[in-house]
Amino acid sequence: MKLTFFSPVNTTLMLAVSALTLGSCDQPKTPQKATRNPNVVVILADDLGWSDISAYGGTYVSTPHIDAIGKEGVRFTQAYASAPICSPSRSGLMTGRYQQRFGHEFQIHEVVKDPAAVKAVPGGHVYAYQPENYDGVTRQGLPVSEITLAQQLKQHQYVTGVIGKWHLGFLPEFYPEARGFDYHFGFLGGGTFYSVNTADTTVVTRKLSWEKEAAVPERTGYRAIRENNQPVAVNEYLTDRLATAAVDFIEKHKDTTFFLYTAFNAPHTPVQAPKAYYDKLAHIRDPDQRAYYAMIAALDDAVGKITTKLKESGLEENTLIFFLSDNGGASYTGLTDNRPLRGGKITEFEGGVRVPFLLQWKNQIPAGKVLNAPVSLLDVFATASAAASAALPEGRQYDGVDLFPYASGRTDSIPHQALFWRHAYQKAVRKGDWKLLLNAQSGEAWLYSLAADVTEKNNVAASHPDKVKELKEELAQWESGLVQPLWKSWRIGNVKVGENEYYYMPL
Repeated sequence: MKLTFFSPVNTTLMLAVSALTLGSCDQPKTPQKATRNPNVVVILADDLGWSDISAYGGTYVSTPHIDAIGKEGVRFTQAYASAPICSPSRSGLMTGRYQQRFGHEFQIHEVVKDPAAVKAVPGGHVYAYQPENYDGVTRQGLPVSEITLAQQLKQHQYVTGVIGKWHLGFLPEFYPEARGFDYHFGFLGGGTFYSVNTADTTVVTRKLSWEKEAAVPERTGYRAIRENNQPVAVNEYLTDRLATAAVDFIEKHKDTTFFLYTAFNAPHTPVQAPKAYYDKLAHIRDPDQRAYYAMIAALDDAVGKITTKLKESGLEENTLIFFLSDNGGASYTGLTDNRPLRGGKITEFEGGVRVPFLLQWKNQIPAGKVLNAPVSLLDVFATASAAASAALPEGRQYDGVDLFPYASGRTDSIPHQALFWRHAYQKAVRKGDWKLLLNAQSGEAWLYSLAADVTEKNNVAASHPDKVKELKEELAQWESGLVQPLWKSWRIGNVKVGENEYYYMPL
């Protein structure tokens, strides 16, 4: 398969990109010793683009509650997911390790009702679904040999809960309850509906132009809402209900030390938004895009319910709060373009892997810090572990780092010298300001200097052969520590990244 680009992307640089320096509106402070290990709250959005929220220059909708986490702590301007797609990224987040180290390289397959209907795109391949392979298909998930953040913190007397999207395995051995979580309220699959009541006039549902037919709104199988593995009915708009579940968890465990992982499915498709939010965004002319940003406005208020509950419960100053997205915005929907970044979900361009990342721990991290150096979702595990005075488990390599020294201003070094991505033959590495994308199947290479060209418009590989060689060697060294994928990709994703330009990636 040959990946060919025909013309440069015509994007407008909306935001200036800084060199790898540290910026702060506060002078570094000496952290105060907390009275006890902090609570840990991880809030994960689904397919939220880097510039979809106002903290990163988004103008379609204001997101004051999300933004406040960064204003009260640190905003990372160059934060990366370890994959530009849901399930592999979440396995990296949950373990603090590149998911390719344990074989979770590709998306977990959900049931294909009609294998004959699964077609390959030009040059791609499709996983050969056969009836006798069904068990092998379903037995895909975060390997039980891996230690999750929940298991790590549970060993240090944390009560653990997960709310929302799981997407790390569909069989009991992979369920949250088997991976260190005391409580689970949410769904197992990659997505579900926000509302299943077709007669509900308080929810606006939009069928996108590229969707062949409107999906029947139902919550069965992997889409079912479960509470500790028991199906439950949810009549509220789902984003609101997940926020309520998170608030209830905090209330129940406010006198203990807890880890709460709230993984919203917003703003992932399907496009369903509360009409009250939709009506307030009349300045957005396109009705699909208007509904999309209404979903983000609802997400912001849901995040506000969680942070307000922490404050009202007197827990704010002893809670480490992360807000992030699992990957870049899904530009293929036509609802977001990740501007000024190129590409989006299912690409290793900046738009697919650079994500919003905010971190708050009052009185421990100076308010208003801005960190313009590469960080990763892999860092959540190490940072939370350090805050909990929990040593990293022995016998395995960790790729994330404790961000506290950088966020608190105790060091001027950068957290990561290099970051890596791989999906079969599509690979990428960022080292310093340089980023290389490599199609190992075709041999094509794309080299960008992000400090000068964050839009990834100008491929300078031909004029910097030594840099291409150096980064290829970095990739090869990293890959020497990886294992073969535990399962095959089931199709090739293709995303338009410019005029007549497409990016193909095994999923």
